[in-house]
Amino acid sequence: MVFKMLSPSACAVAALLASPGLGNPTRSLLERGATEADTSKASQVKDVFRTAWNGYYEHAFPHDTLLPLTGGDSDDRNAWGVTPIDSLSTAIVMEESGIVNQILKYAATVDFTTTKEENSSISLFETNIRYLGGLLAGYDLLKGPMKSLVDDTNTAHVDALLKQATSLADSLSIAFDTPSGVPDDAVFLNPTRRIGGSTSNGPAGFGTLVLEWTRLSDLTGNKTYAQLAQRAQGYLVHPAGEPEPFPGLIGYTVSIEDGKFQDQSGGWGGGTDSFYEYLIKMFLYDPGEFSFYKDRWVAAADSTIEHLASHPTSRPDLTFLAGYDGQTIDHWSGHLASFAGGNFILAGVVLNESKYTDFGLDLASSYYETYKQTPARIGPEGFQWVAADGGSPPDDDQAGFYKTAGFWPSSRAYILRPETIESLYYAYRVTGDNKYRDMVWEAFTAIRDLCKAKYGFSGIRDVMQKNGGGQDNFQQSFFLAETLKYSYLTFARDSAVQFHGRGGNEFVFNTEAHPFRYKSYSLETQGKKLV
Repeated sequence: MVFKMLSPSACAVAALLASPGLGNPTRSLLERGATEADTSKASQVKDVFRTAWNGYYEHAFPHDTLLPLTGGDSDDRNAWGVTPIDSLSTAIVMEESGIVNQILKYAATVDFTTTKEENSSISLFETNIRYLGGLLAGYDLLKGPMKSLVDDTNTAHVDALLKQATSLADSLSIAFDTPSGVPDDAVFLNPTRRIGGSTSNGPAGFGTLVLEWTRLSDLTGNKTYAQLAQRAQGYLVHPAGEPEPFPGLIGYTVSIEDGKFQDQSGGWGGGTDSFYEYLIKMFLYDPGEFSFYKDRWVAAADSTIEHLASHPTSRPDLTFLAGYDGQTIDHWSGHLASFAGGNFILAGVVLNESKYTDFGLDLASSYYETYKQTPARIGPEGFQWVAADGGSPPDDDQAGFYKTAGFWPSSRAYILRPETIESLYYAYRVTGDNKYRDMVWEAFTAIRDLCKAKYGFSGIRDVMQKNGGGQDNFQQSFFLAETLKYSYLTFARDSAVQFHGRGGNEFVFNTEAHPFRYKSYSLETQGKKLV
């Protein structure tokens, strides 16, 4: 394995992690400056959140999504109001008490036992990370360090968040009624309760449930939710069928009939991404019970560093994560995969393994280059490159850009995604190096300026045009839930929600950036004996 020269910030982390006598090396590093607030920039991020929320509330509430160019609305997530529920934890973290109380009143009214439209297909994955995650995080935060945000008239609505989460999970639980227990991603509640009848699901589709459903069991005392998700997860952490192409790295498609893998394709992009993310986050949530999930993450991480780390021929200083089909490497990646830098950084400091932290910092900086190099200063949805071990060259009209940038876009849109900023947030929290804060600010301001629409914020169609190439007229709920939350936390004062390195953490974020309290804090709060 060939290791590249480490950046100064990576070397600082490595040195601290290796130093004897430092009981909490990463926290010591954070105390050197990573917790200093930049109140001006944090306030500007809050202004964007208020604009996005107010545009939605005035023109689209209680529908799911704002159409920010026209002021219209869309019920793309079953008309349960995905924007308010997905936005709740961000409003709490930003201490926007007025918005928090608006959302609390609404969330208590949603009927999660049915859908307004007949035969409305419910995505188990999307509903889990946005709705269930939003409800549980709101409950954890408002029962914990942010309880002062709730008006006296709304205290019962905080308890309703957990009741609503339970109602939603009860509705979704029919997804697991399959021969193997691998859930069907499509659920229908109206006019009858049924599942879609798919023959397969993917690692992200059902490997991104275990944190939310385990958290719900721990809060309610009903073990059924955790058992359903963990049984399904077992097919991913003990894979059968098509063998792993590399140790710890799995395929893209799993049979619902028997839980066996049907292919050997994958990577860290859409379809598999958050499965890997949750392996280490479950260990964070409860290290006693989920140490074997950590072991699976380590196996996947080591194979990723050895086999998937790829350096463009025109920019060997950059590191991207390639995909694979069997043991054939595919030199493409995308915005979704850019979360991996943050995941490696988080794991590295928690496991006290500097090689993961170093690699994560390298990824975070490299994926930021997909922002820095485009005319719009925003990263594309998908991109390609050529490496020493292969890859098709770009078309003639992209060759000049590739020579300078180290990649060329294969999908030029940007739909308000958070993942690059997410990784830079972790990079800053761990190193205290202001260069990562500067990267977040450059990314945030580019998004703010190019994506601003008449009534809110919209995705853009072409990052290879300086003006963004037009807007798509859709304000994604994850813009409020994730993109703005990670941007804000990069500049905000220290708090219980922030990442604190190896020690002092109270919350772990789900893949939609909804913070859940660690199990140890939950048990302590409830006066129970810690495991």
